[in-house]
Amino acid sequence: MHCISRLCSTLTSMADSADQSIAVGASVRVYPETNRERRGVVVEDFGDTAGQRVQIGEHHIVEAARRWAVRLVDGDLIFVDDSDLALN
Repeated sequence: MHCISRLCSTLTSMADSADQSIAVGASVRVYPETNRERRGVVVEDFGDTAGQRVQIGEHHIVEAARRWAVRLVDGDLIFVDDSDLALN
């Protein structure tokens, strides 16, 4: 029985974590735990439409598009990837 209760507890914890995922409208910290940390709200999720960098031969044209658009508390709009965000 102890194993079953631990399993249930683990599954509940995983479900709670999924409910706390980053999504449009979420309050987030950008570049968390760095000297560049800022706070804001996710305003767009580009998901699978975030592109690839463009390079023709040795000419670098543009970097890959970022997944998230975040409106910072100071009004700036920035574009970041998953690794740049943490829930507030």
